[in-house]
Amino acid sequence: MSAPPPPSAPKHLIRSHAAAVSVVHISDDNERIYSGDANGNVVITSTRSLRAVASWKAHTDGLLGVQEWEERVITHGRDNKLHVWSGVREPPRAVGGSAALPGLQTPELCYSLDVNALNFCRFSLLPLPPDARTDERQALLAVPNLVESAYADVWTLPGKQRLHAAIGKASQAPQAADVRNPIGIIMCMHLSSVPHPHAAGRAPRLRLLCGYENGSVTMRGYAHEDKEVSIEGIGWDSLWSVRLHVESVMAITVSVDGAFALSVSADHLIGQYNIAEAESADNVQEACTVFKTKHPGNGSVAIKDDGRICAVGGWDGRVRLYSTKSFKPLGTLAYHKKNCQCIAFARAQPAPSTPPTDADGEESDDEMTEQEKMDRTRWLVSGGQDSRVAIWSLINFGKT
Repeated sequence: MSAPPPPSAPKHLIRSHAAAVSVVHISDDNERIYSGDANGNVVITSTRSLRAVASWKAHTDGLLGVQEWEERVITHGRDNKLHVWSGVREPPRAVGGSAALPGLQTPELCYSLDVNALNFCRFSLLPLPPDARTDERQALLAVPNLVESAYADVWTLPGKQRLHAAIGKASQAPQAADVRNPIGIIMCMHLSSVPHPHAAGRAPRLRLLCGYENGSVTMRGYAHEDKEVSIEGIGWDSLWSVRLHVESVMAITVSVDGAFALSVSADHLIGQYNIAEAESADNVQEACTVFKTKHPGNGSVAIKDDGRICAVGGWDGRVRLYSTKSFKPLGTLAYHKKNCQCIAFARAQPAPSTPPTDADGEESDDEMTEQEKMDRTRWLVSGGQDSRVAIWSLINFGKT
């Protein structure tokens, strides 16, 4: 029996923006949808009430990225600024069950970083364990280098210390001042870590996956364990590099388990990279696969938490679903009339061990049913140049 067709229309629409929506993000608990637009505005929408709980002018230019981090919200703009804001939560419901309707909240600005947004490449965040002495949450943040957009920097949060500068420079051949870097600027990046291969208890090793203007993707790893800080890209080795696209890499995403990555481009190709195999393979091409589609011009890609389904946002406004195993098309979501610039899957949720209770210890009436929570894990959110955010409810594709 064939699977039912994809939904013909979104389950919900968010009309909180007056400009093209450039970024969307769903919180880890699926409680909030973050969206940012080309005017620098950010909106936080409750997935329970489907009402905005916060809206503010975060940047003086368009949004490149937004992400929730613990009790904070990180926004990244084309105004060469990265801001960290206090988080917000949905107000409690009023007596009688109706949603309270106070004025929209405005998060407080905690601190900022000056960044280089020339290449429109969004940040990549790597959360770290809390500080053992202060219990303060920490993270590493990768962004393009402050001076040269072909290289990358890694900063600490909340310390705002640049740990690694100009990643990629040491592995590049010297170029004359008037000669352009052959790989071009960084278009997208993903910062991660892997366990140390030789000893338990030793610090994980950093990895940085970058997609470039010339269509190539490169994985770099930091090898100088005795030095916490690096400059000029020293200590960062190129572990593998491959060019699967004939046009610039527009977006890259990595599966939750870190097993593989996908890339999309202005061309009609989707690149798949088996990360572990690529690092150990004699020929990196053997660990990478190119899938040809009939649809050129793709600007966004996302992978569902189970790793079996991916979504690709096209410049024609369509969102196309594929199996990540066979790349069999699973359906097309058609709503946006213009470029679908960003997409995000809802997150998988663990089963609760005990029923939720309120402040008095009584079982809460405000909690969602288990079926409602399960339904919400199948949501896909897309943002378009038409200033709309669409919420799609997908079927359970099973073992696709």
